Amino acid sequence: MLISTASRFGLWCCSLTPSVRLFSRSSNMAKSKFEYVRNFETDDTCLRNCYIVVRLDGRNFHKFAEQHKFAKPNDDRALGLMTRSARSVMEELEDIVVAYGQSDEFSFVFKRSSTWFKRRASKLMTHVASQFSSSYVFYWKEFFENQPLLYPPGFDGRVVLYPSNRNLRDYLSWRQADCHINNLYNTVFWMLVQRKGLSTTQAEDRLKGTLAGDKNEILFTEFGINYNNESAVHKKGTTLIWEKRDETVIKRMKLPNGEEKDMPVTRSRRRVEAYHCDLIGEQFWEEHPDILEDDNC
Repeated sequence: MLISTASRFGLWCCSLTPSVRLFSRSSNMAKSKFEYVRNFETDDTCLRNCYIVVRLDGRNFHKFAEQHKFAKPNDDRALGLMTRSARSVMEELEDIVVAYGQSDEFSFVFKRSSTWFKRRASKLMTHVASQFSSSYVFYWKEFFENQPLLYPPGFDGRVVLYPSNRNLRDYLSWRQADCHINNLYNTVFWMLVQRKGLSTTQAEDRLKGTLAGDKNEILFTEFGINYNNESAVHKKGTTLIWEKRDETVIKRMKLPNGEEKDMPVTRSRRRVEAYHCDLIGEQFWEEHPDILEDDNC
């Protein structure tokens, strides 16, 4: 007995597993009358030939730091965890050419020619934020062994475009200047509270209207601290870049005579490296000319 093409198709559909039939219905749904709702999505494609900067900031981190007993004025565990989380983002998104972080924030710079996620701002921001947040939770115990994570941290993000190398450098200089200003203030503030016995209100009143030189003078004359000798990671923040490093491993090699022997093999690999250095001057950029792309391109 002959079976029509339509009948054979019907028998084939009935033989599909539930999951395959579900997929088939989903495919049909994509072409349904409801598809018009996609027109409500806005175009958030980032302008071409611009550096894309995604900056994350901790949400309500003053409260988070207090409840998780962060050391004041700086907690090296917390700073290390931020850097580890940022490294995870860079390893996931290799078009990030440089990242800079301080306190509870990190900025990620995508190269001008990046086409990740078709340069959609929402995709870039949400991917960076989710990767960073999940890494922060995942690596928490590596840095806070005896301090349980009481609740998940939150990070908000924004996307900003910078069309020139000077604009991008000025942005990173701005964030590093902010790091210096905040760290100097916090260092003096917590010395006044912890070692002088002032209340937080009294410490704020003491520092109101003071300049950088005044704060340095308080640290030196009252606490014997030379701010220039403070840790670079606290004063300058952390810069992450890609670098090629030679790596030697031992491999089992088969010699021409058939004998096997362990031999060292050296290969070059790209790795994310951390620096705690000045970004405002010229030296860093002269030593790493491959970070910035030619403005004339």
